[in-house]
Amino acid sequence: MTQKDLIDHVTKSLSSKGDAMHISKTAVGHVLGALGDVAAAELLGGGSVPLPGLGKLKAEARAARAGRNPRTGEPIQIAARTAVKFEAGKELKEALK
Repeated sequence: MTQKDLIDHVTKSLSSKGDAMHISKTAVGHVLGALGDVAAAELLGGGSVPLPGLGKLKAEARAARAGRNPRTGEPIQIAARTAVKFEAGKELKEALK
């Protein structure tokens, strides 16, 4: 799914909720952009971001570790970093069964 597809689907979904929920594709695009900005700021601060009906995004520290170059087999050192982890919520897990 592309970003345009996501905006189209969200707009259609909101429009089907009734007359009170008419919202433009431009507004949906701005909301999704703002959500990305807020989520990035929260994750950079070490927090978590709930995604209702889906799950939660969390910032997770990964320790430095030894690895291996798959082409040459040479051992390498992989630096410590912070990664984003997605934890699926109960509703999503049930829906996928």
